Amino acid sequence: MHATATGFRNDNGIGALFEDVYLLDGRRTPFGKFCGALSTVSPTDLGIHAARAAIAAAGVDALAVDQTIVANIGQASADAFFLPRHIALYAGTPEQRPALLVQRICGSGLEVLAQAGEQIALGKAQLVLGVGADTMSRFPLASYSARQGFALGRPEFTDLLWEALDDTAAVPMGRTADNLAERYKLSRSEVDGFALASQQRCAAARAQDFFSGEIAAVPGQGSFEREGLKARRFRCKSKAGLGEDEHPRETSAEQLAALAAVFSEAGPTTAGSASGIVDGAAAVLVASGEFVRAHGLRPIARLRGHAAVGVAPAYMGIGPVPAIRALLGAAGMRLGDIDRFEINEAFAAQCLAVARELGIEHQRLNVNGGAIAIGHPLGATGLRLALTLMRTLQRDDTDFGIASACVGGGQGVALLLEKC
Repeated sequence: MHATATGFRNDNGIGALFEDVYLLDGRRTPFGKFCGALSTVSPTDLGIHAARAAIAAAGVDALAVDQTIVANIGQASADAFFLPRHIALYAGTPEQRPALLVQRICGSGLEVLAQAGEQIALGKAQLVLGVGADTMSRFPLASYSARQGFALGRPEFTDLLWEALDDTAAVPMGRTADNLAERYKLSRSEVDGFALASQQRCAAARAQDFFSGEIAAVPGQGSFEREGLKARRFRCKSKAGLGEDEHPRETSAEQLAALAAVFSEAGPTTAGSASGIVDGAAAVLVASGEFVRAHGLRPIARLRGHAAVGVAPAYMGIGPVPAIRALLGAAGMRLGDIDRFEINEAFAAQCLAVARELGIEHQRLNVNGGAIAIGHPLGATGLRLALTLMRTLQRDDTDFGIASACVGGGQGVALLLEKC
């Protein structure tokens, strides 16, 4: 058997179905809170750390990697133009093997895995290193006109983190969640209840030590070296480094109810029902069945397919609905065939609207909590979703899972996995 990809394109979306493509294993950094422990570390260094840990976890030689595909949204260091290449080099992959950057905003991490599968099916690779990294605390203040000059006392600077939360063609990201709440008649108490459940489920998973199986702790300081290259050194804001996610918090229905609406007077979206702004990276190794069998590996999951769609920008949060429908339709499967869903919690109202439209029961959705508790480092999120999903399928001894995300500007992406 050889790895294959069969593309599809219809009125519902585009994508591909895969045969004999596998996710070996992966690791991620803990996700650090905004301006927290990881805020002084560049996304390149976070990506290198996650990549090295993922390679070790997968039990492969970095020199066997044929391609490195990386997602990064915010250029958060002076050498950001070199980010994918530097991650590949300092992770130990062969000097002659290329590296590529992809960008589909919140869905970029899932796009990394989709492109990895396609490259393997095309015969361009047997083993792909997929990485996503963002240090959102370091998203810069930028002056796009300074080089052309500006009037005395009138310099122009833009906060790229703030601007990342807005769609200049439509409405701010949070407002799209409020639009969905209005469309689906979601009450403030329902939205707050979903946010509370995310925190509680995350706390339960942490108490059971679930996330330790996917997290590679970041030390307070460290360096990455490779012969012939300058050493890279990093230092965390916290001298102790970071060993677990920093954003989850204890809260209550009363505390959530006391928060003010953020994006519209009617709400219901608040700071407590929105995804956390965090720093972090994740990495997963993707391989052909031929590579798996030749090296006696035991992968965690099969990559079965992916889909991408466009939706109205003002309702961008509904993107997972047509993406999941397109993927299931192409695969000849029904919603009931899927045991677990990891749908990015950009906002509670958004994720709740998706679940309501599709008819997904809460016991199948984000069973370990989601981005409201864990956080949403844009380029890394999709890889985190896939990593958590394949480990959840293993833990719960269930067969099929879908990871999905809405995308700013009005898109949706979905990835279908099967437990090995």
